[in-house]
Amino acid sequence: MALDGEEHRFSSRLPLLPLRDVVIFPGMIAPLLVGRPASVAAVDAALRRTPIFAVLTQRTPDVADPGPDDLHEIGTVVRAAQVLRVPDGTLKILVEGIGRYRVRSFVAQREHLAVDLEMVEQKRTLTSQVKALARQVAGLFQEYVELNRRIPDEVIAATTRIEDPRQLAQVVSGHLIVSLDKRQDLLAAVKTADQLGRLSRMLTEELEILRLERKIEGEVRSRVSKGQKEFYLQEQLRAIRKELGESAEDGTDAEELRARVKKAGMPEDVEGKALEEIDRLARMSPMSPEATVVRGYVETLASLPWNKRTEDRLDLDAAAKILDEDHFGLEKPKERILEYLAVVQLVKRPRGSILCFVGPPGVGKTSLGRSIARALGREFVRVALGGVRDEAEIRGHRRTYIGSMPGRI
Repeated sequence: MALDGEEHRFSSRLPLLPLRDVVIFPGMIAPLLVGRPASVAAVDAALRRTPIFAVLTQRTPDVADPGPDDLHEIGTVVRAAQVLRVPDGTLKILVEGIGRYRVRSFVAQREHLAVDLEMVEQKRTLTSQVKALARQVAGLFQEYVELNRRIPDEVIAATTRIEDPRQLAQVVSGHLIVSLDKRQDLLAAVKTADQLGRLSRMLTEELEILRLERKIEGEVRSRVSKGQKEFYLQEQLRAIRKELGESAEDGTDAEELRARVKKAGMPEDVEGKALEEIDRLARMSPMSPEATVVRGYVETLASLPWNKRTEDRLDLDAAAKILDEDHFGLEKPKERILEYLAVVQLVKRPRGSILCFVGPPGVGKTSLGRSIARALGREFVRVALGGVRDEAEIRGHRRTYIGSMPGRI
């Protein structure tokens, strides 16, 4: 059988070399490592006559000893340009694809498989469609090489000199980094227009992915650069504080306060105010009196039980029973307490009100408060105000005062 005139002559039955994870295209030069005994025997059988044999890609790379059902129908006839025998029995060979073929039948030899084949050659028809597809594929492939760093730039120079659409299709197919099934699909396209059309679709898909990868990579690099800049400035700030004799942990104090504020579960407006104060604190000298005031203010906000709540038990019958159990008589105070609970039950969000019990010591004012707390299912807190002369002890001091403290309430 002759291919391209008298350049290559070979039989229609050739030894077969199954390939696990590579597809060889006509005109493509590729290195192969041959290690399976049957594969080594097939190459040796070919080298005893002519250095030409058939390669065929497996449908599943994991199959160790492939049979006819494990192999595709379209393969490539290759010529061994170089053969190197390794001491462990394997072969390193450099092959050149010289033609596409279709399997007519598999022939079992003593140590390897062979194939009866028929060559499948693409016709040299230069229609307007083929020329347009070739020009489109060449442009897409140039952009693909520019975006894909794994393909050398010399490939672009080689493709620009190719005028034959058939040859262009084989070169681009050989360098396109896609899945094994897609490469086999390109090899199976026996018409030049069909192969160029598939290349155009695959290149368009790959370019979209590469552009997205570049975009993501740019965003990540931008974030990393911003993080490196912040780290550099933080290190400079730490060095300046060290020279000024300030604590190196002042920056971490602000971060700890910020974490406490985030964890406290404050309302949005309160949290915003607290974070604003922390930013002010980070810019202050830790030795200034105002820094102490701001730190105390934020710590007080963070220590408040913003999310600690109890559900009110608004059961008037149970409340009346508890009040009667705890106190004998006192009908008017009990009636006023039940009126208050009834209003709370009807109005889901009543305005704040304070019950005031007046009387000499020992008549049951505090115990009535305990009964109300027990009836509502709330915790009872007693704040003694005996001897208090300054209202700031109850309401708290203004923040502008040095040593200001929160009030009892």
